[in-house]
Amino acid sequence: MRLSSIRKTAKIFLLVGALVAVVYLWKDSTEHKTIGLKVNVRKNASQMMTLSPTKNTSYTYSWPVCQQNMSAVKITNFSSLPGHIQDFLYYRHCRHFPMLLDVPDKCGGADESAKVFLLLVIKSSPLNYDRREVLRKTWAEERLHNGVWIRRIFISGTTGTGFQKQRLSKLLKIEHRKYNDILQWDFSDTFFNLTLKQILFLEWMERNCPQARFLLNGDDDVFAHTENMVEYLQSFKDNNGSKHLFTGHLIQNVGPIRLPEYKYFVPVQVEESDSFPPYCGGGGFLLSGYTALVIYNMSHTINILPIDDAYMGMCLAKAGLRPDSHIGVKTAGLFYPNYPSSKVDELETCLYKDILLVHRFLPAHMYLMWQNLHDPNLNCDTNKK
Repeated sequence: MRLSSIRKTAKIFLLVGALVAVVYLWKDSTEHKTIGLKVNVRKNASQMMTLSPTKNTSYTYSWPVCQQNMSAVKITNFSSLPGHIQDFLYYRHCRHFPMLLDVPDKCGGADESAKVFLLLVIKSSPLNYDRREVLRKTWAEERLHNGVWIRRIFISGTTGTGFQKQRLSKLLKIEHRKYNDILQWDFSDTFFNLTLKQILFLEWMERNCPQARFLLNGDDDVFAHTENMVEYLQSFKDNNGSKHLFTGHLIQNVGPIRLPEYKYFVPVQVEESDSFPPYCGGGGFLLSGYTALVIYNMSHTINILPIDDAYMGMCLAKAGLRPDSHIGVKTAGLFYPNYPSSKVDELETCLYKDILLVHRFLPAHMYLMWQNLHDPNLNCDTNKK
């Protein structure tokens, strides 16, 4: 009887243990599916926010508000700084925000993302509907070129307050339903938050598109000859995106602008160093998928700087990498060494035939240039002066 009782007791303990294990595993699985449960948020989200599932996401999730860092007032001469600088310092530590629009399957999923040869990452304010529409019809069209895929994503925050913010957010939602090409987070889409936008995108990339070969990172007012870009990137015999590449309009031997009246003003309270490592102009640059993820990893250890292109250079320098110059990237505008006439049309099509990127184009000029470059009767030999 004693042995029988022991066996019965043992069976009960085994049964109870199995039930506890099942409950634990179920709970653990559920918690892992609740994405970003305790991630901080920045200034624009003043309440707890729960996101509805997108068509590719099965879970809702929320973040607590990222609190203002009141110790910033102790920074030397804080009260004398312009309001937007003070605001930046109050919330500089905030790096995680609610995602309002997502495209988790843009690259076919993390495991399939190597099929994306060139991912176009375009910084765009909610206000710039006309630019996005033209880009979708011109150089940012998703397509197969030279046997490889070009994909497009716009990255955005929020703009305005009250009804204006609601209208612009609805506009992005309508665009997103039609094109499935917008990433939006709930932070103020301002000049000083461009670095934040870059970091949030890189975080998204690591999760959803980690094996993309190459990226164009640029503004929505650049003219990018993406077909030339593909052919340039395909010319590398020893780099399929798994090695370092970061190229554009190289800027070096410069430092923060200390004059408050300038757009790029950065006081010593934000950045003490008087020099920046080399970097490429933020209007547009090309980089490999490898380098993009290196920059993201380095960003974890470097305070956010409001000048996004200089910040990229800082991340590269910390990783022991350098940016390169490419003659075909003109973020400071196009010059005409082979066209000496003062009457040359700055939108002469043949000037743009061999470039990779030129900054600052009006939407109408963008559309016209793209159409002209693809005119089967275009003959640039007869247009040279």
